[in-house]
Amino acid sequence: MRDIAEAAALSPANLYNYFQGKHEILYFCQDNSVDRLLAALTQARRLQGSAADKIRLVISSHLRCVLDEVEGAAAHFLTTSLPQQMRKRLLEKRDGYEEGVRQLIAAGIRSGEFADCHPALVTRVLLGALNWSASWFNPEGPLTSGEIAEEFANYLIRGLLAKPESGRRAGPLSRTKASVGISKARGKRQQAPAA
Repeated sequence: MRDIAEAAALSPANLYNYFQGKHEILYFCQDNSVDRLLAALTQARRLQGSAADKIRLVISSHLRCVLDEVEGAAAHFLTTSLPQQMRKRLLEKRDGYEEGVRQLIAAGIRSGEFADCHPALVTRVLLGALNWSASWFNPEGPLTSGEIAEEFANYLIRGLLAKPESGRRAGPLSRTKASVGISKARGKRQQAPAA
């Protein structure tokens, strides 16, 4: 709540002038985040480029939402605590987003750009990896969210490509910079040793 209030330049108590309770605040944050993900998906669909370019845009936009925006990261894992009706609306929107990503992957398979694979499974693996980053990302760590997005995109897209050597955009990060702040199970942040 403090993070959300700080991002909105309000005191935590002032949030309740705009919302009736914590559930309404959580719903607003999640709904707003899913709307941004859906807008990025629409942009990716309209992009005149390869399937890899479209998925790269989805990955980058998704990670920015989860890692850079307080309401995306702070509320991301809390939808189960919402009342049934609010949760149902969010899940419908989230499922629409997942279906859109699945369609992009399926189009890449049909065009021959992506290797033959199970689009629903690959979509869940991709989104699971992106969503889980909120649990270990350290904004004060050696990599920015943008650098992590680029590496995620390189790695995940390379795994999809029918010809993996064509999917790498940028060179690998240096091994000294490649350590990422990882959150331990109890929420403490710790620097991971360099690989």
